[in-house]
Amino acid sequence: MLSPHEFATLMLVKASPDQIDMDRGELDTLLEQQLVALESLPTGMRRPRVTDQGEFLLQAITRKR
Repeated sequence: MLSPHEFATLMLVKASPDQIDMDRGELDTLLEQQLVALESLPTGMRRPRVTDQGEFLLQAITRKR
């Protein structure tokens, strides 16, 4: 189960991956849960991105009934 901060971080990665502080503790949990992966950019920097599992989770929690 993710904490509210981890859910918020997942949503931030989806909306603004370039704005995420790579030192956020919540990011470690999302990486461990394979909801986020790190991609290497041509500049040598790394950027988080939401995985398919993360997308599925976001869709499930934002689904309107």
